[in-house]
Amino acid sequence: MILENKVAVVTGGCGGIGRALCERFAKEGATVYAADLTQQGSFDDESASGAHFVPLDVTSEESVKSLMEFVRERDGKLDILVNAAGIEIEKTIEDTSLDEWNRSFAVNVTGTFLMGKYALPLLRKAAANGSSASIINFGSYDGFIADPGLAAYCASKGAVHALTKAMACDHGPEGIRVNAICPGYIDTPMLQSFFNGDGSGGEGGDIESLQQAVRDVHPMRTYGTPTDVANLVNWLASDEARYASGQLWVLDGGLSAQVQQMKL
Repeated sequence: MILENKVAVVTGGCGGIGRALCERFAKEGATVYAADLTQQGSFDDESASGAHFVPLDVTSEESVKSLMEFVRERDGKLDILVNAAGIEIEKTIEDTSLDEWNRSFAVNVTGTFLMGKYALPLLRKAAANGSSASIINFGSYDGFIADPGLAAYCASKGAVHALTKAMACDHGPEGIRVNAICPGYIDTPMLQSFFNGDGSGGEGGDIESLQQAVRDVHPMRTYGTPTDVANLVNWLASDEARYASGQLWVLDGGLSAQVQQMKL
């Protein structure tokens, strides 16, 4: 168990990817807090996941501070912070309201900022005791290239990428590593919402045909699963990744590596 005796907080911990991360961390021996707005679905059975649910609104400074105080009182340190909470708005800038734009940045960018800011004292304690303290943010391949109709999402993920590098530079001397995972298409409720949506996803088409079309544009002819993401995050969270910092780890089945062919 490579995370034995470590303490981890995962925002968005009750979502598709977040839940997979929490379950993997717990199996690897960590004490895990799944921080989310609500306790969803089968996560109601904490014993099955191995994680402890804690309520959190990543856009609220007071909520974030309260969570970190809770962790300080219970554990006295924090070894791993994963900022997996995120939202996606399927619109162009013309169709995006200012409230929607601000909400996207509040969750995806400000939430990452607030969590990192108030986790730092606890992460420093872990690093001072010889742990490889790790922050793992969630960017996206959409922070490098753009899917149509996802303007606010693409912009917010690009911001997360830049913030990740800045954090790694600032806090590396303190023994705190900072990386970002940049997933492509991952089989989550967010992806299924994309297939069913009116934006660049479903457009009312046949869902099975759309899913297969997405698989076919990948060199590996499939999209990923939350477990695929958990495998990479688990390594980045561990001491095995002690020299990995300031990087944007793209996990997209080769999608962004290829030249997009013209449709003749």
